[in-house]
Amino acid sequence: MNRLRRVGLALLGPAMAIVVALIVTAIVIALIGKDPIAALRVMTDLGDTPSQQTQSIVVILNRAVPLFLAGLAVAVAFRMGLFNIGVEGQYRLATILAAAVGAAVTLPAPLHVLLIVVVAMVVAAVWAGIVGVLKVTRGVSEVISSIMLNFVALGIASFLLTGPLRGSAEGQSIVTTKTIPESGWFPGLNGVLTGLGLAEPRSELYGFLLVAIVIGVAVAVLLRRTRFGFDLRATGLSPSAARASGVDARGMVIKTMLLSGGIAGLIGMPELLGDVHEFGTEFTAGLGFLGIAVALLGRNSPLGIAVAALLFAFLDRAALPLQFADIPSSVVTIIQGTIVLAVVIANEIARRLALRSAERAGSSAAAPPPDSGGSGGGGSPPGDGPDGGRRAYTPVPGEQQGAQA
Repeated sequence: MNRLRRVGLALLGPAMAIVVALIVTAIVIALIGKDPIAALRVMTDLGDTPSQQTQSIVVILNRAVPLFLAGLAVAVAFRMGLFNIGVEGQYRLATILAAAVGAAVTLPAPLHVLLIVVVAMVVAAVWAGIVGVLKVTRGVSEVISSIMLNFVALGIASFLLTGPLRGSAEGQSIVTTKTIPESGWFPGLNGVLTGLGLAEPRSELYGFLLVAIVIGVAVAVLLRRTRFGFDLRATGLSPSAARASGVDARGMVIKTMLLSGGIAGLIGMPELLGDVHEFGTEFTAGLGFLGIAVALLGRNSPLGIAVAALLFAFLDRAALPLQFADIPSSVVTIIQGTIVLAVVIANEIARRLALRSAERAGSSAAAPPPDSGGSGGGGSPPGDGPDGGRRAYTPVPGEQQGAQA
């Protein structure tokens, strides 16, 4: 029963956030003279034909994969009590360097893909590690340093794209790196869809979906079933208590930022290896900031983050149909923004309810049975003091003498 109660309290925050977001969005749509029910119908319409429906599913899944990885990167730092706001810069810088390395070499397909992925993870991990080093050596807030490093990373990426790593011809409106050879492409999963009897979609389902699932399972096991995960969570709850139990709290900060950055380096890989095969000015941006919202909505749990990523991906896909229905696509932005605000408030309400429930359970467990006062001792049993629940404070002899004087 207690387990069900904990699960219910954990789900209360996200559920309340989604409900509040829908209500606020419906009010906004009504205020601009549109029908909220019609807007909801447009958003949930996946298409009329099997091919259109399959294509809609592929679009949602392809959008959810990088959002899921972004949410994981943020959540790992959150579990440590760190706010890695620099995920955006970490994955953008990692992606452009990985694209450049992938375009510069030719290797057998598995090794080529592995090299690109490793380069991306290492670059992002090193960039995130700077935040950890600054925090443990100079006491710099990770929020400030990661935000500032975002601007530095984006500036470096822009310089590299328009300078040393430029692969597109001069004068083109879209600037890109050189194209990665086919040996560095990650195979898609459309064959799996057709094998399941679904219609052939127009675009390819990212094969990196499988990698994202493996990463999610690995992170869940690492955080919940290993000594490293225990030390990480313990340090996040109380660094001083963790140090007292033998945990290197300073080292855990750096390790956590390296792990968070390594996952952040994977965010751009689905699109790079599964679709465009080059980094350019039109490469998807903003995934790092959306990852914060996804992690909050998913309550830093890999399973919850997966559900939140699917929800945000569903909302992103709905932006284009809303435009075709003459409904502002900014409705999607309103929903996402309201979810972020509502989930913070709802999580705080759920936390206070859980704390109050734990306090009631603790007080009932600490209450003595009626006959615990017994006749064997001269002292009063716990709870009999004049303060109505705690033993009365007894002054030491020196204090008694002072009071008499």
